[in-house]
Amino acid sequence: MVSPNNRRKFEVIVVGTGLAGGSTAATLGELGYRVKCFCFQDSPRRAHSIAAQGGINAAKNYQNDGDSVYRLFYDTIKGGDFRSREANVYRLAEIANNIIDQCVAQGVPFAREYSGYLANRSFGGAQVSRTVYARGQTGQQLLLGCYQALCRQVAAGTVRMFPQTEMLDLVIVDGQAKGIITRNLRSGKMERHAADAVVLASGGYGNVFYLSTNARGSNVTATYRAYKRGALFANPSFTQIHPTCIPVSGDYQSKLTLMSESLRNDGRVWVPKRKDDRFKPPHEIPEANRDYYLERKYPSSATETLRRATFHRVQRRKFATKAAASVQEDAAFISSLPMRSKGSVKTQYASAMETSSRSMKKSPARTLTRCRCAFTRRCTTRWVVSGWITI
Repeated sequence: MVSPNNRRKFEVIVVGTGLAGGSTAATLGELGYRVKCFCFQDSPRRAHSIAAQGGINAAKNYQNDGDSVYRLFYDTIKGGDFRSREANVYRLAEIANNIIDQCVAQGVPFAREYSGYLANRSFGGAQVSRTVYARGQTGQQLLLGCYQALCRQVAAGTVRMFPQTEMLDLVIVDGQAKGIITRNLRSGKMERHAADAVVLASGGYGNVFYLSTNARGSNVTATYRAYKRGALFANPSFTQIHPTCIPVSGDYQSKLTLMSESLRNDGRVWVPKRKDDRFKPPHEIPEANRDYYLERKYPSSATETLRRATFHRVQRRKFATKAAASVQEDAAFISSLPMRSKGSVKTQYASAMETSSRSMKKSPARTLTRCRCAFTRRCTTRWVVSGWITI
C-alpha cells in the first residue's frame, strides 16, 4: 500500500491505450501517480478494443433468475473447456460488478430498461441473462468512456500521452522492469523513459492467424520484446478468434468481417432439402423445403437446442459438429458450395499440413501460421457456410 501523499513520487509507464491500458492509465492518474502512456496509433481511440461488439458478463442478477458469482465463475470455466486458471476466473467473476460500475462512472452509455436498471441479455451460450451491452457497439462505447477518463487526467497533468510512439525494448534493472526504449514514428527519434513500474497492455497476437477479425496492427511486438528480456507467457495458445464471420470471398482478403455473436443463441441453422434448391438464394426457398438438421437429429425446441449446443462446449463438438459434417458430406449440399478443391475436410487438412511441413526446415517458427493460412483458404468456406441462419 502507498500513502496518497507519497503516490506523486512514483512514476508508472503504461504501454497501450486500449480498454486495459487506457483504464489503467486513467485510474493510476486518478489515484495520484505520475503516468506516461504510450501508443503507436495517432490517437488512443484507434485501439483495437473499439472492434468489440457483444457485451460484458457480470452477475448483477437484475432479472432475479438465480445468477450469482459462483454461477458466472462456473459458466466461464465450462465455456473455456476447463482449461482456464480457476483462481483468476473466480477473481474476475468477483470483481465483474465493480468493473461495470467503474465503466458507468466513466460515462459508458450502457443500454437500460425503462426502470433505469442496466439491460441484460443472454449471450455466448449462458443460460441466464447477464450480459451488459451498448447496442452493437459495446467496445466503441467502452473505449470512448475510457478515453474520456484518460483525457481528464491528461488535462489534470497526471498523465502524459505519447502517441505514434513504438516500444523498441524493455529496460531491466535487478530483474525488474524500470523503463522502456521508444521510437517516434513520425520523426524516427529514439528516446529512453525511466519509471518505477512498467505496465504492458499492448494487445494480443491475433495475426498469427492469417484470416481473422483482428486488426493488422495486432502484431504483439511490445510483448515479444518483453519476452526476449525474460518475461514469461501464460497460456499463449489462448488466442481469440471469432467463429461467426461472413465467408471468404477471395484470396485478396486479409481480414474477415464479423457477424453479430448473438447469432449463436438466436438463430436456426438449416440447409436445402432438395438438390434443385442448391443454387437458389435463401429467401426464395420456402419453409417446407428447409432441413433444420440439428432439430431433426436432436428433437427439442429450437431455442433449447441451440442453447445446449452453445453452452455445453464438449457436447457441442460431439453432436453439433458431427451433424454439420454429415450434412455437408451429402452430395446435394456439398456441390452447392464454392469449393476450389475436392475431398473431405480431413483430406484437405492433411494436405494443408503436408504443404506446411515442407517449409519446416526453412522456417520452423512460421509453420503454425502457414498451416493455418493454407487450411483457412481451403476449408473456411466449407465450415462457415454450414447452412443458412434465419432469425
